[in-house]
Amino acid sequence: MKLVSRRFALESKRLVQLTWPLLVAQITQMLMGVVDTVMAGQYNALDMAAVALGFSITIPLMCFLQGIALALPPIIARYQGSKASGQVAFAAQQAGYLLLILGVVILSLYPAVPAILRWFPMEAGLYAITLDYVRYVLLSMPAFALYQWLRNYCEGLGNTKPTMIITVIGLGFNILANYLFIYGAGPIPAFGGAGCGIATAIVISVMFVSTLVYTAKSKRLHHFGLFAHIAPPSLKMMIRTFRLGFPVAMTLLFEVTLFAVVALLLAPFGATTVAAHQVALNFSALMFMFPLSMGMAVSIRVGYRVGQNNLKQAATAVNSALCIGLIVAVGTASFTLLAKEFIIDLYTQDPAVSSLAAALLIYAAMFQFSDAIQVISANTLRGYKDTTAMFVITFFAYWLIGLPTGIILGRTDWLTAQPMEAAGFWIGFIVGLSSAAVLLGARVYYLVHRQRPTAHLQQGLSGTL
Repeated sequence: MKLVSRRFALESKRLVQLTWPLLVAQITQMLMGVVDTVMAGQYNALDMAAVALGFSITIPLMCFLQGIALALPPIIARYQGSKASGQVAFAAQQAGYLLLILGVVILSLYPAVPAILRWFPMEAGLYAITLDYVRYVLLSMPAFALYQWLRNYCEGLGNTKPTMIITVIGLGFNILANYLFIYGAGPIPAFGGAGCGIATAIVISVMFVSTLVYTAKSKRLHHFGLFAHIAPPSLKMMIRTFRLGFPVAMTLLFEVTLFAVVALLLAPFGATTVAAHQVALNFSALMFMFPLSMGMAVSIRVGYRVGQNNLKQAATAVNSALCIGLIVAVGTASFTLLAKEFIIDLYTQDPAVSSLAAALLIYAAMFQFSDAIQVISANTLRGYKDTTAMFVITFFAYWLIGLPTGIILGRTDWLTAQPMEAAGFWIGFIVGLSSAAVLLGARVYYLVHRQRPTAHLQQGLSGTL
């Protein structure tokens, strides 16, 4: 019993050490989008709308690259756990080749941007600003791909603090670059909302270069020799990495597009409903950073422990992550309920929006428990390299259970006296996320217990990452 408690305490401590820098980095990354919107809005409403629209077009592309890069941490954590450090550099280099190719492929969309934007009917002024914003951001896609590569290389080796520091510096640089290119200064003309695109491209490039310099100079990473010997591209290894990362990328896209589709489906109910939905959704996204960061940490720990063939300790890491995640969910849900008026006042002073947002925040508090379980479980599967199951389950739960439930409750009177509007869609979120939590949790349970009987388990506490 004492050994079990020591194992649990060990994994809990290491998870927290890995998680808090990831949490700061994720929140800081979110704040960059908030800063872009606020600063463009202070210029004028048209530019703010263009930035919001341009962001909604480019974020799926960035999520795709990020999803592919997320295949790297469990791969190299497993090599590190198995003491095969010599394989780390090779695997990382192949992931770098893959991500650079994908970044260039996305950049090649540059000439097609006008045609893509014509899919979205808009006035001429809005079209022109959005076009410029998207084009500027696309120019940084190779740099973004390589930044994600190096970031996930560091994180996969348990080195999460550099990401936090570089992202925080990036936020400060983003504010300065936004000011210079939105409003203009000295020889720099005022670009308005398009200036956010320029600032974003510059900040991404600066973050890539900063991470590159750190990775090349770090004494902690020197042992792995990422740049000591550059291996030629291996199509076989790149395909393996892509096959592992593609389901992760698609899972991210499922979630991003789900919330975008719901916003469109709520549009017929008017601006008040959409605004209240956005308030609740934006705050929920902030709270989601807590379990997401824990999930990213547990994927590293599971990969490392599986590499050691210490599957009992991998299971302990999963249990620790779920316990911590649920404890944090109690805290965030309680805060959401007790401070909802304060939260809403940060977003709006409109009485109608505030009233509806207060009701939606109750649903937001309810689904934080399911959200914690599903995202930690999904990242656990990533650590076990079981990403196909994650892909299938999330698609089924989000799009075949959650969204239809939301449409039936929100847009029809099939089950209720009248359409529940936004509340119906939020119940759909709860149903979808709860379904994902149950199915992903069951898959994790199956994996953990399937592997235990056949593995040669290491009982000791040595070899901590």
